[in-house]
Amino acid sequence: MKVNEFSLGMGPKLFGFTRGETTYSFRLFPIGGYCAMEGEDKDSDNPRAFNNAKIWKRMIIIVAGAFMNIVLGMILLLVTLIPQENIASTEVSMFMPGSFSAVSGLQAGDKIVRINGYDVNTYIDFYFALYTMPVVEVDGDELEIYKEDCAFDLLTYARECLNKMDSSKADEADSKMSEVFRVAQPKIAECTSKEEAYQLFCEYCDEMTEIAGLKKTGKYPEIEIRESRKRYRSDFTVIRDGEKIELKDVDIMTLKGDDGESKMQLDFYVQPLDKNVGVILGETFKETVSVVRMVWGGLAGLVTGKFSLNEMAGPVGLAATITDVASKSLETNGFGSAVSSIVYVMMVISINLGVVNMLPFPALDGGRFLMLLIEAIFHKPVPRKVESIINTIGLVLLLGLTAVIAVKDIWQLFNGGFNYG
Repeated sequence: MKVNEFSLGMGPKLFGFTRGETTYSFRLFPIGGYCAMEGEDKDSDNPRAFNNAKIWKRMIIIVAGAFMNIVLGMILLLVTLIPQENIASTEVSMFMPGSFSAVSGLQAGDKIVRINGYDVNTYIDFYFALYTMPVVEVDGDELEIYKEDCAFDLLTYARECLNKMDSSKADEADSKMSEVFRVAQPKIAECTSKEEAYQLFCEYCDEMTEIAGLKKTGKYPEIEIRESRKRYRSDFTVIRDGEKIELKDVDIMTLKGDDGESKMQLDFYVQPLDKNVGVILGETFKETVSVVRMVWGGLAGLVTGKFSLNEMAGPVGLAATITDVASKSLETNGFGSAVSSIVYVMMVISINLGVVNMLPFPALDGGRFLMLLIEAIFHKPVPRKVESIINTIGLVLLLGLTAVIAVKDIWQLFNGGFNYG
């Protein structure tokens, strides 16, 4: 098939050169590219023109660009996985002291397979499911909340004890208290009444006091009961001892941020996978599928109103986000981590482009594929004039959306920056 121009970037042409029958050009905006084929936009008599190829060949050509975006994303993902010391699984290994999830259903050894109706196959699925968990108002008088407060207040009491100790002995005491928490949390979770939970709370406060070498008073604060609490709460499905179990109303630790909004703090750790060539290749494929699902989930969320326009980003927002991710990684973990973070963001962008480009919307490859599908069904192509009008309208809408997002990105850039989770 004859290719008239192969372009890297969009917009005004910066420079280019011709080799054979194809012009290779570089354009101003680095937001993709295109391959302009003979007979693509208007009919041509050239036997090698796009319009003269069989329908199935044209369909393959249309989907090839999006497919290669996803393949590129898979390669970039592989590049980020190879140097990682550990690859995270979705199996709970242990809980943080004062964990909400530990006293509301989850147990060490649980393999999480669904959160809030979203299937979890990889750590990417896991994080996306957590990100979309709802914050709900719950009855502050319910037993589960009381048990969560018992565990959390026990942590608070332990910290108070450590603050009263000599700093030279605090590290050893902290280690012993952590062991006490590993025993205390599951026992508090099994309590069937507030009285039983409070009795355990007092007993473990006694133990913390003894570890700290402080005088026991036998008097500990009552657990505060409020009318309502905000919690990241949802149903989980886990595999426990080979059996699938439905857990209702699992809470993830919910804290109040400086802006007054609820913030999630993941209160448990996951088991790392045994790293080998098979695991790396398998996770590369599975996590690529997870990113595709995540993009579809994000698009569905925009349509249903779950996500807002503020959570979308254009070229300005992407550039700012990549810069922010790289600088934070450089500060905390060094140059290698910064490069890995940039590659990871590029992977997400590449797969995102592949998925979005195949949406059945005019001016996108998905819209053109739909036109070919109509031609295949009715054995007659959509008239060029009609197709041109539809694509022009689609392009205007896309450019309008791009302009709105660009203005929003610039506004955010000068008013507090970006926060995409």
